[in-house]
Amino acid sequence: MKMDIHKILDMLPHRYPILLVDRVLEIELNQRIRAVKNVTINEPFFTGHFPHRPVMPGVMMLEALAQAAALLTFESQGIRSDDKSVYYFVGIDNARFKRPVEPGDQLILEVSIQRARAGIYKFKAQGLVDGEVAVDAELMCTMRQVT
Repeated sequence: MKMDIHKILDMLPHRYPILLVDRVLEIELNQRIRAVKNVTINEPFFTGHFPHRPVMPGVMMLEALAQAAALLTFESQGIRSDDKSVYYFVGIDNARFKRPVEPGDQLILEVSIQRARAGIYKFKAQGLVDGEVAVDAELMCTMRQVT
């Protein structure tokens, strides 16, 4: 199963400049997702991180992985984000940054569900560039109703 930007925009509440998933390459419901973030020099964070050597901030890589995780969860549960719910980070463990991600790179987001219990999902997540691990982490996320 694939997902283009139009379906991603329908599923996630994120918009520019924080929407960090451009395309979903494949999803196995309740198992895993493989998505793409095309990294361009036009990203707003590159003007300050760093002007002499642009590098994607680690926190943005983790956010991209979390957005892919949210897409996996929403698609698996057959739900969409709405104004009454938010998908939150509740934990990040063992985050490691192995190589810089620079303009022109294609960050492949691979996320798999490790556990789902009491509405809290634990994911194994990796971001790869040219087959090399750039970031890997364990993420925990949950959806909450907001008023």
